[in-house]
Order: sequence, then structure tokens, then C-alpha cells
Amino acid sequence: MGSMGKESIWVVESKEWYLVSYAPKGVLTSKHLKLRTVTLSLAPHSIPNGHVAIQMLFFSIDPYLRTRLIGTLDGLHFPQFHLNQVITIFGIGRVKGSKDDNYEEGDLVLSANFPVAEYCVISSNNIVGKIDGASGISLPDYLSTLGVPGFAAWLGIEVLGEPKPGSNVFISAASGGVGMIAGQLAKLRGCRVIGSTGSDEKVRLIKEEFGYDDGFNYNKEKDFDAVLSKFFPNGIDVYLDNVGGKMLESVLNHVNHFARIPLCGMISQYNEVWTERDGIRNLLNMVGKEVRMEGFLLDLYFNRFGDFAKEMEEHIKEGKVKPKNKINIGIERFLDSLNSLFSSSNAGKVILQVKA
Repeated sequence: MGSMGKESIWVVESKEWYLVSYAPKGVLTSKHLKLRTVTLSLAPHSIPNGHVAIQMLFFSIDPYLRTRLIGTLDGLHFPQFHLNQVITIFGIGRVKGSKDDNYEEGDLVLSANFPVAEYCVISSNNIVGKIDGASGISLPDYLSTLGVPGFAAWLGIEVLGEPKPGSNVFISAASGGVGMIAGQLAKLRGCRVIGSTGSDEKVRLIKEEFGYDDGFNYNKEKDFDAVLSKFFPNGIDVYLDNVGGKMLESVLNHVNHFARIPLCGMISQYNEVWTERDGIRNLLNMVGKEVRMEGFLLDLYFNRFGDFAKEMEEHIKEGKVKPKNKINIGIERFLDSLNSLFSSSNAGKVILQVKA
């Protein structure tokens, strides 16, 4: 009886989100993703060698997750989740037990393959690094400014866009996790930066908090060509595309010679099957203007992550880059949090805090 009582200390009830059915198009519902509770042992003898037991703290809610739930390889070519599989995600957790000498109880760790669950036992090979709790940087910022969206923004502006001082830079989804950082980085390079967002409130946000020179609410504009002519009378030098569709087509009518268009994502199209998405009819403009349009994923550039992290940490500590996070509390809110990315209801980076 005594040993059973001791063992029960390590047994936890863990809620987790799993895939019930694929969703080729439209809004995700509880028909596609469900929450279940499983019993998990975190006892030392239950942890295999080379593994750690983790209590999850924060999850990064990112648009690419939608493309892993459609049932076929989409344009991003991310592998699909399997039916009945727990969704995996980029997040932060605290080590509760370890069978790896590199990690000990209490360590704060990052992984791109945490299950969307309250607890897990995971191979330490899936951990990408530790977090210094004394760094002065908040944990959510490691999933925003120093996480996936911050790295994507840095690659789009610093590595692929390379705007020169005085360049005209346009950023779509400007108040989102990537856009808010990209605009600030472009301003640090001395550029004129304009952003598009989904509300008048967000236009004020990007100007007042993120330092954008100006912006517009795309939901109020019926003619994107007209609004781009207004904001870019001298043309666009760099466009960081986060939305695709009609906005990208309009931008191609306003690019300057040798413009650069880093393609970070196309969130306006993720809920549609590819045959029903908006086509781009004016790609010939890229030939005449000798435009470089380049898609990118983060994996290819992880050798630059150290450069990014060092530079971004300095920007944050010096107040040159200001993060803004929208934190939803409770693992039960995962589905709503993911859907919110496609509804123009959020400003900043959406993060799920597992427990209050």
C-alpha cells in the first residue's frame, strides 16, 4: 500500500487535444479537434532513458498549424497530423523529471514538438534549448519576439528583404505576430513602413505602438490598387507578404524595379482548398520589373537562429522592439485560439497559457 501511495504522487490527469477528422476547408470545429483526458505517470521509473517529463506552460498559436489539418499536403508541405494523433506545437515547459543529464527538474525548455497537453514524457532530442529564467525577458516573449514569428520577421526583413535606408516597405497582417516585429525591424533600418490590418483600432496600434509610418484597414478598402497608389506614390521596394490573394496581386502592380517580396505566409487562403483560392493574374510584372519573390521556411535558416536571438535580445532590452502578446488562458481554449488567427480578432502574437 505504501508504494502505491508513493506512486500516486507521480500520476497526473492530463488534458490533450487530438485530431478526429481532417478539415480540407472552412473553420475548424469540435468535429475536427477534441479534448480528452489521459492518465500519465511521471514517476522516475516511468521515464525512459534520454527522456524528460514536462509540465507544459505556454503554446505558440501559429497559422501554419491549419495547413497540417487538411488531410493532404498543401502548398506549405508540412506533414499532416494523423487521425487520433495529439496535435504538436511550439511551446515552453518545465521539467518535472529527467533521464537525461543535460536537464534537471525545474529547467525551463523550448520544443517545436510539444503535444498540446498539460503534461508529457518526451525525448530530449525534441528540446531545442533552455530558457534563462533570470534573463529579464518574459516567457511569452520567447514564443513571440524571440520565437517563430520573430524569427520569421527577422528572416523576411534582414535576410531576404534587405531594405536600404529610405526604402518603401509594405507589410500585410501588420499587427499580427510576424507583422508587428517586421515593421519595427524595417524602421530600425531607416525605412518608410506602411502596414495593412483588419480594423481601425489595429491601424492605430501599428502606428502608436510599433512605429509604423502609416497603415490602412483592408476591410474598409474596396480597391487595393487605389489605396496602394495613395500610400506608395513612389512604388514599393520590399513587401513582406503574410496574406497572399488579392493583396499580393495588387502589390505586383506597384512594385519598383528590383523589388523584393519575401513570402512568409498566405493566411487569407488557408481555409480554402487550392483550386478555390485567389489566383495571381499579373505575375508578368515580376519579369518586367525584375522582381525577386521568394518563399521561405524557418528550417533552412536555423543556422542563423543564434544571430537572430542575439540581435533580438539586444533590441528588446534596449526597448527598440516592443512585443505585444494576446494570452488566452486554459488548455480548453486551444481550438478557439487557433480559429481566432483567421478572424481579424487579434492584435499581436496569440499565445495559449496552459493553466491560470
